[in-house]
Amino acid sequence: MEQLLHKNVSTNGILMHFVEMGSGPVVLFLHGFPDGWFGWRKQIPVFAKAGFRTIAPDMRGYGDSSAPEGVNNYTYLHIVGDLIGLLDALEVDKVFVVGHDWGATIAWQMTIFRPDRVIALANLSVYYTPRNPKGSFVTLMREHVGDDHYFVKFQLPGEAEARIEQVTYDGFFRHVFSNKFTPLLPDWSKAFEEKGPLPESTSEEDLAHYVSEFQKHGFTPALNYYRAFDLSWELTAAWMNCKVLVPTIFMIGDQDLVYHFPNAQQDIQRMAEHFPLLKEITIVEGANHFLQVERPDIVNDHILKSFKNFLAKL
Repeated sequence: MEQLLHKNVSTNGILMHFVEMGSGPVVLFLHGFPDGWFGWRKQIPVFAKAGFRTIAPDMRGYGDSSAPEGVNNYTYLHIVGDLIGLLDALEVDKVFVVGHDWGATIAWQMTIFRPDRVIALANLSVYYTPRNPKGSFVTLMREHVGDDHYFVKFQLPGEAEARIEQVTYDGFFRHVFSNKFTPLLPDWSKAFEEKGPLPESTSEEDLAHYVSEFQKHGFTPALNYYRAFDLSWELTAAWMNCKVLVPTIFMIGDQDLVYHFPNAQQDIQRMAEHFPLLKEITIVEGANHFLQVERPDIVNDHILKSFKNFLAKL
């Protein structure tokens, strides 16, 4: 088995840490919240063995990458800029992109801003939502479900961090990965009070890794992605109603909390209006939010098959 290499590059004013394995066409893996490159541990060796060069960064604010202070440093443009700088530093022209959760959000934006750098896209869990002229996703979520949704709660500086500290990092991650997280509680943070067993897909060693990684920067940088929603909305008016001609597939579990957002299932079926080369939508029965960890065989098989088909047509 090939060795997993840890590397760093300077990009867009930050130091970005990433892991790399394999050789061949490049697959760029983008993690979500609360995660890191480690969230792709069940994909990296499989894709490398299949003939791809895998690159999985710690995004800005996570793990061993820099964590600039200030919400205004966490817009879509900053994060995509980091990734383009990473590719330039590695002298990589075009890549396959795989995103999960916030990584999927950034991957959608990357194909909008720089479709010239993306061969094909596979996104997990977070579907594409076009820019709404009425306001940002947070504004619309507040209108639909009020102030109790976690997207809204995360907007308050220090509040979410204090609650996570109270339940401990171990307690927080234990609930995130045991699929007990419920975002629509009068007090959303009560979701973390009862400790339960981890699923078979996540070990105690995995949990300890996440606790250690988030002790480096705390949770504020990661939460700043949510707090920059409004600013990202303001900055992306120029891409309103654009159509993206990048071959794309999408996967989501039917038990994923995102799948049950207001209008989510209808919006998923409408993604082809903006991504006309959307080839496949896969709803995985019984699967939760961390699809790539919980159902790695299904995820790996679907994405590898699609990417190899796209390669054959180049």
